Amino acid sequence: MSGKTNAPQFQAAPLVTGAAMVGAGTLIALVGLAIGGSHLIAATRRWVREMEVPPSELARLKWTQARAAVAAGTSAWQNGSQPSVPSAS
Repeated sequence: MSGKTNAPQFQAAPLVTGAAMVGAGTLIALVGLAIGGSHLIAATRRWVREMEVPPSELARLKWTQARAAVAAGTSAWQNGSQPSVPSAS
């Protein structure tokens, strides 16, 4: 036996350089995400502030309309529809 192994031989310098570059790239990507995200949040807040009807009030209105529509549909289904008779005037 000659004392040599079949394992690969690594040099530390290229591995450290690669890890440092990956770390720097990750940091740059995170900073970019933070800047873009903050701009997106600010623009959304500005858009909501400029709305005539706030989203919570609009949702409440739509919920009330939906409940009224369900009640009307349920009533029409249970009572049946009455045929409308045209007036002979």
